[in-house]
Amino acid sequence: MADRSRPWLHLLWPEWIGTNLRIILIARLTMSAARAIAGVVTALYLAAEGFSAVELGLLFFVVTATSAAMATGIGLLADRFGRKPFLIAIPLLAALAAVVYAFSRNPAVLFVFAAVGTFGRGAGAGGGSVGPYQPAESAFVAEVASGHVRAAAFGRLAFFSALGALAGGLLAALAHTHPHLSMADATAVYRPAFLAAAFLAAAAGVVAIGLQDQPASKTPARGQRRIRWPRRSWPALWRFWVTNSVNGVAIGMFGPFMSYWLYVRYGATPGEIGLLFALVNLGSLVSTLSAASIASRVGTVPAIVGVRAVTGVMLVPMVLAPSFWIAGCLYFIRMVVQRVGLPLRQSFTQDLADPAERASLAALSNLPAQGSMAGSQVLAGYLFDDVSLAAPFELAALFQVANAVLYGALFGPWRPRRKDPGFPTPGESDSVLSPQEAEP
Repeated sequence: MADRSRPWLHLLWPEWIGTNLRIILIARLTMSAARAIAGVVTALYLAAEGFSAVELGLLFFVVTATSAAMATGIGLLADRFGRKPFLIAIPLLAALAAVVYAFSRNPAVLFVFAAVGTFGRGAGAGGGSVGPYQPAESAFVAEVASGHVRAAAFGRLAFFSALGALAGGLLAALAHTHPHLSMADATAVYRPAFLAAAFLAAAAGVVAIGLQDQPASKTPARGQRRIRWPRRSWPALWRFWVTNSVNGVAIGMFGPFMSYWLYVRYGATPGEIGLLFALVNLGSLVSTLSAASIASRVGTVPAIVGVRAVTGVMLVPMVLAPSFWIAGCLYFIRMVVQRVGLPLRQSFTQDLADPAERASLAALSNLPAQGSMAGSQVLAGYLFDDVSLAAPFELAALFQVANAVLYGALFGPWRPRRKDPGFPTPGESDSVLSPQEAEP
């Protein structure tokens, strides 16, 4: 039970957080730290090994395609056979991939294990996207957190993700690189950072062993083990497909390349980039916890639309900044705003899902985004090499603003007819079904 004499502790760790959610939060903390390390050093390591921007784009394409296939399969299977196995296995795969990166220089091996560990996903400072098991994780959280605390639960998930990414950003400085690093030295120089990532990812998988699957996510009886299309959630699914496919183009244009861009544009070292990402995640700790409160005041959909519009516009001055730390300050502001939308989107997706289709909807809703992201990463690599370092960011800004408009148009006026016991009721300070229901 939280100590009432310390209200800040009660705010972070309220009484409704049970054992299962506590384990999920700890696993997210360590996994996000691992992914933050990989997010800083992977592109820099590959560049030191002689990869061009186009080759990086091709690698990120393979990673994204593999992750999309894994996430879709996990989402469908987790609704039929439970969430826990995937919350254990996928972090262990990421740990294996990090160990391989710590010792191998073979390009084919690096391609394969980047795909296995989904290295190169996310946006550098973002520890929120923790891998293809996220559909299972989101469904698990939705089941252990009832409607009136669901957005708050996802807010704490994002908080611990940011906290882990903060630590991971600082640990990226374990890669003691220098401007004239040879290919032969790169593996040894980056090895401590990859081994730290391997340890943290493995810890996430080991911690998840203590989870107890919820009744809704346990293995169904024999004869019911069919993988089914989430037809009851279709009205929400097609809307997510439209909006997420546009957003995927934007994310692919700059997300995996963020540390690479800072390195090429400003000559930043892994330590400097890691420190910037750590500061971003430190600032994000407050915004993730405030997400549910913001949604209760302005409405979930308006909050998501506003966040996406602001973060899209801010890419332009950021990419035009004359120095690393000016760009870093603009990136800091952008990411603090962006973190408000993350738990709201996750909670909103789960609110609109049929209870038996939560993992499937979480996985399939992002499937078109994975495809559009994969294609835009290859295009971004070409633009970085042959056009300009600013062009991918400028295109990303355009697509992200367009995504905000589409999100408001498709979800703003729509009221789902069905409600399940996990849906918030009007007036609750949680993620809700429409802007009108979000108003206090």
